[in-house]
Amino acid sequence: MLPAIDLHKKLIKERKKAVKSEDIIGWVYSVFDEIDVTNSSILERLSASPISRDVNNFTIDEVDTNAIFHISQIEKICVNYRLRFLDTKYFKGSYPDKVMEKIKDIEKKHETVLDGFKIIAPSKLFRLDKADDPLLFAPMGNGYYYLIHKWGTDIHPLRKIKYWSIKNVENLGVSIFAISFLFTILTKDIIYDDTAHAGHLFMLFLFYVKGVVGMLFLFGASSGKNFSQYCWLSRYDKIS
Repeated sequence: MLPAIDLHKKLIKERKKAVKSEDIIGWVYSVFDEIDVTNSSILERLSASPISRDVNNFTIDEVDTNAIFHISQIEKICVNYRLRFLDTKYFKGSYPDKVMEKIKDIEKKHETVLDGFKIIAPSKLFRLDKADDPLLFAPMGNGYYYLIHKWGTDIHPLRKIKYWSIKNVENLGVSIFAISFLFTILTKDIIYDDTAHAGHLFMLFLFYVKGVVGMLFLFGASSGKNFSQYCWLSRYDKIS
């Protein structure tokens, strides 16, 4: 029995590729310095304009280092496991009491009122416009997000494999050729007996490639589904 996938641990693992454990405190300070510089620049250019509702003020001494993630790290997890990262206004799932407690606790510690919430979850948990494991975030600014709470069951370990072929165009191409090659190997003796040569096998392979591509257009394209690489931030159920 394969263990379930913990998305929080996956995000931490992805972040470790860019930041070493011994440098994590310095990295957190650099994140805040980067956010401060960006905010100051915006305030200078926009004069007395208020801070965007998509940015929250956190107290550096109260933050959990395992709760800060960059949008690039979130994107990779969403694309790999075919998840969405959308505003909570599109979320149709229920919130456990623990979420409310976490929000109140964070707001009390950081002396702020959080806004601009976003959630990582499968598309079925969102109200998507027509054309298993939620993680609730609050934006910190400059592409960084603070993890407030994770609930529900962990992602199934085979979910990444299940959606690998529709992760992007390249993966789909590899899948088409792999399936066609497999069909060629399995049926060559049935179709050609022992008389098959390289030319025959190549023609049979091309036949299966055309067949698989045709099936994809018939059933895949007609459903309007998009690649994970392009739909992780989309609020639409189909290609728009």
